[in-house]
Amino acid sequence: MYCRQLSRATKLVVPPLNRGYAEVVSANGIGSKKVALSNLEKNKYINYKRIEDNLAIVKKRLKRPLTLSEKVLYGHLDDPVNQEIIRGKSYLNLRPDRVACQDATAQMVLLQFMSARLPEVAVPTTFHCDHLIEAQLGSKEDLARAKDANSEVYNFLSTGSAKYNIGFWHPGSGIIHQIVLENYAFPGGLMIGTDSHTPNAGGLGMVAIGVGGADAVDVMADIPWELKCPYVLGVKLTGKLSGWTTPKDVILKLAGILTVKGGTGSIVEYFGPGVKSLSCTGMATVCNMGAEIGATTSLFPFNSRMSDYLHATNRAAIAEYAESFQHNLRADEGSQYDQVIEINLSELEPHINGPFTPDLATPLSKFKDAVEANQWPTELKVGLIGSCTNSSYEDMSRAASIAQEALDHGLKTKSTFTITPGSEQIRATIARDGQEEILKSVGGLVLANACGPCIGQWDRQDVKKGEKNSIITSYNRNFTGRNDANPATHAFVTSPDIVTAMVFAGDLRFNPAQDTLIGADGKPFRFSEPNGAELPPRGYDPGENTYQVPPTDRNIIQVQISPDSSRLQLLEPFSKWNGKDLEQLPILIKVKGKCTTDHISMAGPWLKFRGHLDNISNNMLIGAVNAENNAVNSVKNIFTGEYDSVPAVARKYKANGIGWVVIGDENYGEGSSREHAALEVRHLGGTAVIVKSFARIHETNLKKQGLLPLTFANPSDYDKVEPSDRVSIIGLTSFTPGKPLTLKLHKKTGETVDLQLNHTFNENQIEWFKAGSALNRMAENKIY
Repeated sequence: MYCRQLSRATKLVVPPLNRGYAEVVSANGIGSKKVALSNLEKNKYINYKRIEDNLAIVKKRLKRPLTLSEKVLYGHLDDPVNQEIIRGKSYLNLRPDRVACQDATAQMVLLQFMSARLPEVAVPTTFHCDHLIEAQLGSKEDLARAKDANSEVYNFLSTGSAKYNIGFWHPGSGIIHQIVLENYAFPGGLMIGTDSHTPNAGGLGMVAIGVGGADAVDVMADIPWELKCPYVLGVKLTGKLSGWTTPKDVILKLAGILTVKGGTGSIVEYFGPGVKSLSCTGMATVCNMGAEIGATTSLFPFNSRMSDYLHATNRAAIAEYAESFQHNLRADEGSQYDQVIEINLSELEPHINGPFTPDLATPLSKFKDAVEANQWPTELKVGLIGSCTNSSYEDMSRAASIAQEALDHGLKTKSTFTITPGSEQIRATIARDGQEEILKSVGGLVLANACGPCIGQWDRQDVKKGEKNSIITSYNRNFTGRNDANPATHAFVTSPDIVTAMVFAGDLRFNPAQDTLIGADGKPFRFSEPNGAELPPRGYDPGENTYQVPPTDRNIIQVQISPDSSRLQLLEPFSKWNGKDLEQLPILIKVKGKCTTDHISMAGPWLKFRGHLDNISNNMLIGAVNAENNAVNSVKNIFTGEYDSVPAVARKYKANGIGWVVIGDENYGEGSSREHAALEVRHLGGTAVIVKSFARIHETNLKKQGLLPLTFANPSDYDKVEPSDRVSIIGLTSFTPGKPLTLKLHKKTGETVDLQLNHTFNENQIEWFKAGSALNRMAENKIY
């Protein structure tokens, strides 16, 4: 493996041209074809002609070969003639093909869209019910309980979808990313989704980007979507996967190389001869977990494996259309990447990442030593397979092959073993083809077609909170307390193959590629290499129909919210900026160390309040570590000297008309796309978040809600800030792009210290701040 870095100082600056529109005639007849976006949207069509025309203009301007991600992004430019294009600097105005939202974030999206008073969404949009189903007893019981407990929210989303021409997937249909891959993703498309793992669709050659809800509302309201022009990080794959190594190991390895912030501001683009050894769903797995390195998104070039999957999911017309357009579905010869990493798949080992962070990567051959050296709990309590990352037919088939071999030797699992099908289609197909029965026969518990334990929706009863224990999953994220709200749980991430093999040993130190188990006959045996079909030989079984088609007559539909609801709350506009610098504000909390969106706005039991801003704000920053006392959810009210919970102190400041700021560390806000981590801060009176560095989505979410995401020009200045300081932010009266602001620290001694703060606001985003939020700015411009 090797890394090659290109200079970022040599980017081509393109002067703006007069606005104009493409008038290119496609020699290959691309513009004469009408291919539906999906089988569920027969009157909406793939617009390859727009991409072709835009690229003709852009290539003439740039005079250089383009990478695949550049082709897709620039092919969706709102104004290809005048758009400035500089990687890492320009803000691109784009026209996505579609929007997808999961139910936990869709609530706030719908509430914001309702404020726009528009009759329907401007682009194809879908809502997916997958986040509110808690794993407890099994699929049937858990789904029934969720439908009852969340009926108010489901009814709100269902009627709102019907009212505004949005496709609605009922609870039990599956996880948003699997549904999108099966029905909506297509090569060369551009999609935004209100979930950080939206990049899953990159497995079908789509640029799919996780965003906050306010970004989704822009696109739904027919406003161009803004994205900072990303760098392009190339990953060249050589060799061929074999044995116990899976596509998951590509991204596990890459996470170890790049860390959780190494991909920030970049699209990860895979290429090379090794790509053809990955299945389409395997490529989706790799792209899905690209979120854990901070990447804007990830994608693969169109190839025969994608075409096979499109045919298998009854989208042959899209496959054929993509084949005719494949000159724009791969990188140009000679295109340049800002960095290149090479991974030889023939040499790649299975990896296990964790605990507590997805970038602590350990090869399987060295994992036993790591377990013992770090004194991680060796007993494996639970193994969990499935989730949006690894729940394909291929994943389940390979896991079943391991389980069948154990069954043949008379074994059942020693660890608790759970299986989460990614969709109703996957569940129905593995039920028909026998994989589900095999997995259940060895002791597996099949959970609902939903996110479940992956996002903390797990009513875990086998250990007490605070009890050290180990679990291993095929999920994508393993932050502290992420899966079961127990900060002492050591969660490890790997492939479904390794998880399945390990549950029969019940021990983290077991290496299925080398070690043996004792069968019921008393004889040792070693697992064979896993095997499984990439696609179901008999085709997919769609299972139960869980899709709600938007009705033709939507005028009679009423979307109602009870004023007494604890789950849903209409939004009130945030106040405008008062035109002055911020003076002598208290620091609510100086956060120490890692602070993900899980720390800022926990999921799990709090998911039920995602549609009620005031109620969910009671979880604001309750997981963050206070640098003053190394405690969680304990901060000092500087006016009374008393300690209280973070939300309680924030509410007291707000009640007294006092704004406040947050001080944070590196990669602040990494993790999910949840905009609640910004909304709650704004709702409880926050004005600015000042950190060493931000994760991309969270920085944008803060801007959208009228907050000031600012970074220390010198990261070591973080250490100069004391929690007892009062702070002023100077320079807002002349706030302009590229011009630093000043942080003035007012010490208890009377001394003042000035520190430089940087920001990434452009002119449009400064207007959001002045208006109080992006939504307020829309109203000022009479967008609706």
